[in-house]
Amino acid sequence: MLITLKFWKWVTPKNVSFVILMLHFCVIFGQQKVIVIDPGHGGKDTGAIGKNKVQEKDVVLKIAKEIIRLNETLLNDKFDMYSTRYKDTLISLSDRSRLAKSLNAHVYVSLHCNASNPSSKGMDVYVHKSNTNEENLKKSIAMGLSILKESTPKLGFKKRAIQFANFQVLRENIVFRPTILIEMGFVTNSDEADYFLKPKNIGAMALAILMGLYNYLNYVL
Repeated sequence: MLITLKFWKWVTPKNVSFVILMLHFCVIFGQQKVIVIDPGHGGKDTGAIGKNKVQEKDVVLKIAKEIIRLNETLLNDKFDMYSTRYKDTLISLSDRSRLAKSLNAHVYVSLHCNASNPSSKGMDVYVHKSNTNEENLKKSIAMGLSILKESTPKLGFKKRAIQFANFQVLRENIVFRPTILIEMGFVTNSDEADYFLKPKNIGAMALAILMGLYNYLNYVL
């Protein structure tokens, strides 16, 4: 916050407490965490297509929108949240990372659904094993564990693991900020594909991820 000389001339013994209070609010506002939510795929890139023709691109977009809505309504805009896409469009991986860089985001969360054989199930979180920023790697793992802790027992999903990968969005963001990629269950599993067909379950997953971020950002970052 830039304080001008004219501003300080306005300060008197009678209003100094008000000024201090106003500055306090400005500091709090300045500390608002910026979060980029990245719903993967989009447009012609459907991602995984699972049981009942559930498309990954649709599931992750719905959850991203709900996370942002809950931040507004439930947390009163505690976080400054942005999505890499707000509709069914294909955004390049590089542009997704550029958005986070332009916003100077504190964390980056990429949303995906997994695909494998029909018996595979559960949630994974991927991080990039960076040799250039070990601090962000540790914070990424902590953020992923916070989300898994908040989501898997409450939603009934199997907790799989923190995994390491060289995905582009992980690689391009880890140098600058804690970054994770969440695989929110398998659309190739009948139970988990059916789960994502119900709006209330979309809301439940979004809330679990949001609260995992809330816990992490309040107590770790």
